[in-house]
Amino acid sequence: MLALTPEAYAVDTATRATEFKLANGMDVVVIPDHRSPVVTHMVWYRVGAADEVRGKSGIAHFLEHLMFKSTGKIPVGEFSKIVSRLGGQDNAFTGHDTTAYFQRVAKDRLGKMMEMEADRMVNLRLDEKEVLTERDVILEERRSRIDNNPSALLDEQMNAALYLNDPYGTPVIGWYHEMQKLSRQDALTFYKHYYAPNNAILIVSGDVTPDEVKTLAEASYGKIPNNPDVTTVRHRPSDPPPLAPRRLEIKDPRAGNYSLQRYYLTPSYVTAKPGEAEALDLLMKITGSGTTSRIYKKLVVESKLATSAGGDYSGSNLDSGNISLYAVAADGVPLPKVEAAIDDVLAEVAKNGVTEAELARAKRSYLADYIYESDNQATLARRYGWNLAIGRTVADVENWPAAISKVTADDIKKVAGEYLDLKASVTGYLIPDQSGVAQAQDAPPPSANSELR
Repeated sequence: MLALTPEAYAVDTATRATEFKLANGMDVVVIPDHRSPVVTHMVWYRVGAADEVRGKSGIAHFLEHLMFKSTGKIPVGEFSKIVSRLGGQDNAFTGHDTTAYFQRVAKDRLGKMMEMEADRMVNLRLDEKEVLTERDVILEERRSRIDNNPSALLDEQMNAALYLNDPYGTPVIGWYHEMQKLSRQDALTFYKHYYAPNNAILIVSGDVTPDEVKTLAEASYGKIPNNPDVTTVRHRPSDPPPLAPRRLEIKDPRAGNYSLQRYYLTPSYVTAKPGEAEALDLLMKITGSGTTSRIYKKLVVESKLATSAGGDYSGSNLDSGNISLYAVAADGVPLPKVEAAIDDVLAEVAKNGVTEAELARAKRSYLADYIYESDNQATLARRYGWNLAIGRTVADVENWPAAISKVTADDIKKVAGEYLDLKASVTGYLIPDQSGVAQAQDAPPPSANSELR
């Protein structure tokens, strides 16, 4: 049987990654894995949707699309085709805190990937017609993923209500009316300021050594001058202390079932006090993750109030984290009754905490996930890249199993009592808007449970 003790695992992984910095300020992390002659090459920029100028929402994601256009060396639309012809795969993604580009290729293609990525870091060409065409693409993406999806619309509205001032309340893809006005100049301004080696992190995992990566990186990225106008310190507006819970509902004929969601503001791994984020992670592992969680067993298995239910802690953010909860009501069950059942579960955890058996099982589950995910070089590259992009360190990543192992039941009870606070929450109902369906949903929400406030 595989030993899942954090102490044993920490010994094996303490020095797994090697990090260094190029002369121009670019951070580099190498995670060797010599089992097959394949590498994952990722470039992470310390910029995302939360760094956009107000009124230009969606520009970070828009630029991500435009980065696949052309440079002086690469014709329009050829970047991904070249990667494919070389037998590799590539893609990119944008979040609130970071934008990342990656390729998975044979080891002997790594130098070529670095040359191509370094080229588009500074030599992107944007033709006006291509920009307008791509703007239509992101507008259609928004229509298909958000505007035509009632659950996505609810999530978007809830985030806007949860964050009163922090830019996390603006969707990564952008608001439609602002996306319509994004221009070539908007993209170039954003690009020229943020896309620079001293604002980037290079992650290479796979069949390489640190010396090999350093030689290749200096020959490609190392030739790019830094941009003194951009720093790794990001200044963002913060939220005021929350004073009241927020509630909203969306009625939509496309919604198949009555459902509810609840979001709570919490610290993230960056902003939390020592041990808090790990305790929040384990709290939600026990309370909301999977069919053995308290919420699932209470609402789905025992009371039959919901057909599915659960929750999660999202802590990999620069500004703050959040707890999310959801439930899909069983036929004929009013949402306030489902919500009251969730509140009962949360109140029980806040008042009495969790059992030692639950805590031990949650720790084993997280350690197993960590170990098995470490077997995938692409997952490893993403793990290190995301954490470094939000200001955490290689040591933070590799010491996470040990940090999780130190969490006590008292730690979990403490964070539950402090952060399951309705004043720092938003609750959303999604209601199928069909004649004859709306029933009992007009009942008032359940009264606040004082133990959670």
